[in-house]
Amino acid sequence: MLSGSQQPATRFAESTISCAERQCRKWGQSQPFPSPTGPTAPARSEACYSRPITFYETSLLDYERLVAILGEMAPDAIVHLGEIPSAAYSMRDAEHAALTQHNNVIGSLNLLWAMRAACPDAHLLKLGTMGEYGTPNIAIPEGFFEVEFRGRKDILPFPRQAGSIYHLSKVHDSHNALFAAKTWGLRITDVMQGVVYGTRTDRTPPDERFATRLDFDECFGTAINRFVCQAVIDCPLTIYGSGSQTRGFLPLSDSLRCLELALLNPPNRGEYRVFNQFEYTYSISALADVVKQEATALGMPAQIEHLANPRSEREEHFYQPDREHLVRLGYEPHDHLTQVVRGMLEDVRVHRSRIEPYAQNMRPSIQWS
Repeated sequence: MLSGSQQPATRFAESTISCAERQCRKWGQSQPFPSPTGPTAPARSEACYSRPITFYETSLLDYERLVAILGEMAPDAIVHLGEIPSAAYSMRDAEHAALTQHNNVIGSLNLLWAMRAACPDAHLLKLGTMGEYGTPNIAIPEGFFEVEFRGRKDILPFPRQAGSIYHLSKVHDSHNALFAAKTWGLRITDVMQGVVYGTRTDRTPPDERFATRLDFDECFGTAINRFVCQAVIDCPLTIYGSGSQTRGFLPLSDSLRCLELALLNPPNRGEYRVFNQFEYTYSISALADVVKQEATALGMPAQIEHLANPRSEREEHFYQPDREHLVRLGYEPHDHLTQVVRGMLEDVRVHRSRIEPYAQNMRPSIQWS
């Protein structure tokens, strides 16, 4: 949350940055390493940036506490990134599916109601996902499109075709956010973000205490993260199915630039807007080829292995999403895929001994059907 200024978190200025740590994620056996929680991360950040950070340990499921925090902070903007972010985790079993839906949907719904009560003029920047759209056989607009049906025209939300219980939770979030903007006059930017990759930005301190978190297991590890870690420990890069599945991707540094642009250019009261946030689209096979190429160049010869696809998804499909809004605000891609992948390999290889015991965690065990 930002208060006291309209400046974005990446610029700091005279804003106060506060954090609300969600304690709802139940990692089960899918998370190899413990996640730092509590005041540790803010303390490290204060040491790095020499400025105080207000930290609240709470859950968005605690509505009364959330209203109190927002009332105390009176934020100008709220960046909501705190949800369970895993398709595979949500498909593990009924318990994990229900936890994902409850945590994500009810938590975000509480935030909307709390904003209505405590800070109705604040700008909510919430994280959606490109996965909400699925892979339709037409181009994907940014949230809305013009429809003509039986002689009449209208501008309507673009249909969602989520591919997991997790992605459905994000669809429900988007519907709730649209309703809140129209009904209560909230300002909301819904960022349909592609898959983020990278282990550093130009603002990442050299101190290892500030290293970016990297998950590599089947639940929370993205394809690029898994490929990089598999290359480092001399395991085959495991592609699900043919590898022709195509998605939007963007480097971590560009992700932060895009969020900054959205914060610098807030919507009007009552406006719900959608930004498709990605750099380029790649097939999974193309990603594996880049990781293999860069790993080999660094002396880590990598091999590729195709596995039966555990997911219910189309592998051969059309994929053409728009990304015009952020470009109009000034977004320009800065970091190339090969450059970022090489940096990831360099950063991760020093942790080879930590990754090796969990090689099996990178192979799929959760089946969609």
